[in-house]
Amino acid sequence: MKIYPTLNLQHGRVVPTTGDGDPCAEAPLDLAARLLDEGTTRMALVDVDAAMGKGNNRDLIAQILQRCHARDRKVCIQVAGGIRSSDQAQFFIDLGAAWLVAGTILHKSPMVAEQLMARFQPFLTAAIDARGGKVHRSGWVDASALSAQDLALRAKAYGFRRLLFVDIPEDPGSDPDFETAQLLASSTGLPVVMGGSITSPRHLAAVHAHQGLKGALVDALLFREDPELLALLQAACA
Repeated sequence: MKIYPTLNLQHGRVVPTTGDGDPCAEAPLDLAARLLDEGTTRMALVDVDAAMGKGNNRDLIAQILQRCHARDRKVCIQVAGGIRSSDQAQFFIDLGAAWLVAGTILHKSPMVAEQLMARFQPFLTAAIDARGGKVHRSGWVDASALSAQDLALRAKAYGFRRLLFVDIPEDPGSDPDFETAQLLASSTGLPVVMGGSITSPRHLAAVHAHQGLKGALVDALLFREDPELLALLQAACA
């Protein structure tokens, strides 16, 4: 099971994945360093501002990437949020990002998606953000009639080899939508990493039980609250 502690960055602070609650008092660089000290070999960074088209946290992400790669072991970093041009993609790759997530461009800029695919295919992951099986875009603020399965099949047709299914919870505390996650994996034949609604060791055990699901994104703030989660971090990056 591949676990990705996820730092959602907004206005230079770490915020909860759901957007509910106050920003973390701990500075993003300090939180990232603490997770590295605990042994994590993977991390996901989400630029919430860039995803919503309201600024960006690019310099902060660059600093976190540099800190990660200064460590004495390999740390694989996934970057998401507002990656809508080759220049943006190249910037993060040059800093050592292992994966880049493309989401909104799959809906709004198919030509850009094709351009990115032509240059950066090994690095790219297609994001499928959905609630109840229906796609949401632009940082979850724009609902769509498109189904998660249809978007996943479109991503496969573009040439994406990896999917990130971000399950937007219907209600706080609701169970993850494993039915849609399994549907994406079985209908595309692509490896799927799931995030959004994964909040406990029980959820992670359920991810492991579903064929085709290869890992999970877990809000980094949860690792401060649940020591059981920390024990799952120490696995080689691959």
